[in-house]
Amino acid sequence: MPLSKIAGIGMYTPPNIVTNNDLMQYMDTSDEWIQERTGIQERRYAHRTEETTTTMAVEASKIAIERAGTTADEIDFIVFATLSPDYYFPGCGVLLQRAMKMKEIGALDIRNQCSGFLYAISVADQFIKTGMYKNILVVGSEKHSFGLDFSTRGRNISVIFGDGAGAVVLQPTEKENQGILSTHLHSDGESAELLAMYNPGTHANYWAAKNYADFSDEAIGDMFMSHQMIEKAQLYPYMDGQSVFKKAVVKFPEVIMEALHKNNLLPSDINMLIPHQANLRISQFVQQKLGLSNDQVYNNIQQYGNTTAASVPIALCEAWEKGKVKEGDLVCLAAFGSGFTWASALIKW
Repeated sequence: MPLSKIAGIGMYTPPNIVTNNDLMQYMDTSDEWIQERTGIQERRYAHRTEETTTTMAVEASKIAIERAGTTADEIDFIVFATLSPDYYFPGCGVLLQRAMKMKEIGALDIRNQCSGFLYAISVADQFIKTGMYKNILVVGSEKHSFGLDFSTRGRNISVIFGDGAGAVVLQPTEKENQGILSTHLHSDGESAELLAMYNPGTHANYWAAKNYADFSDEAIGDMFMSHQMIEKAQLYPYMDGQSVFKKAVVKFPEVIMEALHKNNLLPSDINMLIPHQANLRISQFVQQKLGLSNDQVYNNIQQYGNTTAASVPIALCEAWEKGKVKEGDLVCLAAFGSGFTWASALIKW
């Protein structure tokens, strides 16, 4: 059974740079306050009307396809990860297929938020290994800026997120000791509402009333969409930051070690760890926990913020472009996010 390799990789980030100081126009915050809590200095925001999650994905995909030495006509499956799709439905996969004028190939949408790209990689990896497909386009793309609360009320979330897209092309490889060695996926829905966007939704207050009564007044309504949701700012994401942080710093190193143990390797064997860019403090904690040097971990949240499903492929692409990921390197990808879900992938580049 052949392994799958990343044959090409691309990224796109909007040209519009928004600094921490820029956000001070809209909310009570400061550069010092944001950097101390997240490590973020700036982020990119897509054009309000001329860029979408799909259009950014197209730009990243064009680069990945060219670098893979193939064409859009030769792509035979799409796996698209995002939490910010163009439409409630249909998903972005078919919009990407249309925009790139591809054949009538399958398109699968992944909704695992911050872990979405790694879930997508794992799914594509299985299709390659079984021989079902030969050229799979895997995308993570997000346009967060369109749905954030730019006020002091929403600052704890709004200062964190940015827009962008990353893409890879997976192909089979017969080369010995190359490709995706293993992927590892996990979830625990017990605390799903601690990092969520409740509305619009079909829950009609079910879960909040049943398990999260403390949140019900501020978080949920009994309709899919209502004036009350707008008036009470219930159409924005909710996050219990401390709870997410506490869970992430446990599950991040766990799932990385799981991948290493599966392949009889140690943290010292890692040439490059690409963590989901959730929070620089989380990445630094994981680095210290695993005893990794600065040269073994790549972070770019300082420039792009948290781009959820797009953060791993953007960081991986940037690291590769800078020569920090080379042929023969052992690369570990890891993510933790809403759900809660977490995942890792170990790759021999």
